[in-house]
Amino acid sequence: MPAETDSTLVDQTRLESFFQLKTGITDTIWQDALIEGAILIGICAAVWFVTRFIAKVIMKSISGKTKSEFDDFLLNYNFFKWVANIIPALIIEVQERAVFGDILNDHSLVYKLTDALIVILVTRAALAFINATRDFLSKRPSLRDKPMASYSQLAKIFIYFICGIIVFSILSEKSPIYFLSAMGAMTAVLLLIFKDTILGFVASIQLSANDMIRIGDWISMPKFGADGDVSEINLTTIKVINFDKTITTIPTYSFISDSFKNWRGMEESEGRRIKRAVNIKVGSVKFCDDALLERFSKVHLVADYIEAKRSEIQDYNQDQKIDKSILANGRHLTNIGVFRTYLENYLRSNPYINSDMTSMVRQLHATENGLPIEVYAFSRDKDWGKYEIIVADLFDHIIASAPEFDLEIFQSPAGSDFSKALS
Repeated sequence: MPAETDSTLVDQTRLESFFQLKTGITDTIWQDALIEGAILIGICAAVWFVTRFIAKVIMKSISGKTKSEFDDFLLNYNFFKWVANIIPALIIEVQERAVFGDILNDHSLVYKLTDALIVILVTRAALAFINATRDFLSKRPSLRDKPMASYSQLAKIFIYFICGIIVFSILSEKSPIYFLSAMGAMTAVLLLIFKDTILGFVASIQLSANDMIRIGDWISMPKFGADGDVSEINLTTIKVINFDKTITTIPTYSFISDSFKNWRGMEESEGRRIKRAVNIKVGSVKFCDDALLERFSKVHLVADYIEAKRSEIQDYNQDQKIDKSILANGRHLTNIGVFRTYLENYLRSNPYINSDMTSMVRQLHATENGLPIEVYAFSRDKDWGKYEIIVADLFDHIIASAPEFDLEIFQSPAGSDFSKALS
């Protein structure tokens, strides 16, 4: 019995010694790992400060000396700073398994988070590069009117999608193909969630391919209350700055499904159209007798016309033996016909009207408001302010010259007109 007791004591003593030894080894491993980890963090911090200094100071100095603007855009979007953040993360990725290999297994969350961090930093650098590329290309004359914002947004959506797949794959230790196949079953849900994005993407391709709209175009879209210049074309929306300085945001696909007016054709043409009419009081229209023609022949712009037409009409009436004592017989000039000719000649002599384009004065259908005489011409100056001055000056002259041809401009009677009639 005493022998067995001594043997048991010996075994307990050996077991305690073993655990003490094991614990001592484990403590030593943790102490070494912590020391090496601290050294690694110190090295990464030093590298981070150096790379950040290079990205912030040296790269800024270099970009200021280069002729290209691309590096300036990269600096504006902190591309070099994100690259500087990647380098310390890569050092940790390479060295952490050597430092913590004895205490962490290969499936440790620390390793996964480090890998995911690198993916996220690379993604941020890629997004900064896309933004810089977008702004740089938008400054080029050949691409200035292209929807570069739409293309950049599409590229960023793709980058976000790839980043999300890789991060989930790292954290779950499953192949990216697994998530892609799982998303195939969610196609209907994804189509519903990204409906506007998909419609906007398709619409932006059609708008760009057919050159239907550009940045800087003047468009009118009454349905959305838009009348102004296009300032931004995105993947899902198009921003219009109206002439009253309000901003209208319109879904991109609405420019495919609905109608809108683009004034670019006018701006690229040789003139801006004038299409406006004045109403002549029908009761003031009459035939021209000799006395009236004599007065009209003193008007410079119709003198030759009246002389030629009087000779032509006189010869015709003599050949047809027309009784000229009644003006309704035969052919005669009318005051409104002479007035139309006067306006046509006035348009041709007006230096602000482009005579190389369509220019006419036409008579429209008579209404209860009188007989419309419409001017259809094109001004040389397409600037809105100057255009309105040209039109105003033109119709000031038309309204003022109508009485010279014994014509009255129709106007609905006002209260003062009734007062004069009753007095």
